[in-house]
Amino acid sequence: MTADAARHPAPKSTAPDSPDRGSDYAELSRAVRASGLLRRRPLYYTIKIGANLALLAAGWTAFALVGRSWWQLLVAAYLAVMFTQTAFLGHDAGHRQIARSRRVNDLIGRTHGNLLTGLCYGWWVGKHNRHHAHPNQVGRDPDIDSKALTFTPEQTRARRRIGQWTARYQAWLFFPMLLLEGFNLHAAGIRVVLGRRPVKVRVAEAALLAVHYAAYLTVLFVVLAPLQAVAFIAVQQALFGLYMGCSFAPNHKGMPIVAAGQQLDFLRGQVLTSRNIRGSWLTDFGLGGLNYQIEHHLFPSMPRPSLRRAQGAVRAFCAERGIPYCETGLLVSYAQVLGHLDRTGRPDRKSGRESGLGRGLSTW
Repeated sequence: MTADAARHPAPKSTAPDSPDRGSDYAELSRAVRASGLLRRRPLYYTIKIGANLALLAAGWTAFALVGRSWWQLLVAAYLAVMFTQTAFLGHDAGHRQIARSRRVNDLIGRTHGNLLTGLCYGWWVGKHNRHHAHPNQVGRDPDIDSKALTFTPEQTRARRRIGQWTARYQAWLFFPMLLLEGFNLHAAGIRVVLGRRPVKVRVAEAALLAVHYAAYLTVLFVVLAPLQAVAFIAVQQALFGLYMGCSFAPNHKGMPIVAAGQQLDFLRGQVLTSRNIRGSWLTDFGLGGLNYQIEHHLFPSMPRPSLRRAQGAVRAFCAERGIPYCETGLLVSYAQVLGHLDRTGRPDRKSGRESGLGRGLSTW
């Protein structure tokens, strides 16, 4: 395994339902379950969803009050933040963190995804769960099978001339490209509901997306002048994509890549390919709990507020077994991501650098 270096629906939870009783993960799972950290937190999510909806409504109220003005670009920036916070709740619902009932979680997920942010919940859940099942694994993780970026030297060498040029400068292009990620996510969802690939409850998904886009565009072009409306869309969607990308990028990018066909047990496969971001409650809020990526990958259905409480036990468990546990600051994580993209984008450049985590991983 190197440090630089699906079309079918996936199960809702990627953690083993019945792990081998003698495995390391089974031991950790029993301890976490006994501590009550997997219990649902209905009061937390009731308050969280209510507050988020109120803040989202406040943004659209401000939009109505400001009216036809270029000051609306500030409202667009605010709504970009709120769209991302709303998408985080859709993420929690997709992992069944909010309610015991799958139907209730899906209802919350489609409301926050399709209706409120214009993202196709069914498409995203299937893609995201394939990632959870095989993080950073070549040929199996859709998040490292990208047309925009390369994550292994082999991916770079397989590209043609223009693709190799973009790969060569992908570390410099990474953040500018994230400005297009919001548009890309919307387009991907639309392609799915209009295409032939199966999506559960396709009619409901498509109807909610149609309501979102019709209401969003109607409100913008009725209240604003055409040029202002276009500028509002550009600013809001660009910042939405940037915020989303900056929240998800630190989780796995720049962490070890699992070669095709290489096998790791569940515990090591999740821990060694994930990175936590240290910080305060503000970090927890800003990153939607994704800063506890190791704990989240080990226990996808664990409610967001329990992740911080589980961290100490998981870190200690890994230390006892000599399993590298990666935790960095946010800015350091971005530096690691960009360093990885620079190395994989220039595979023929000589470099002796390899992270300690990568060297540790090579022993498994």
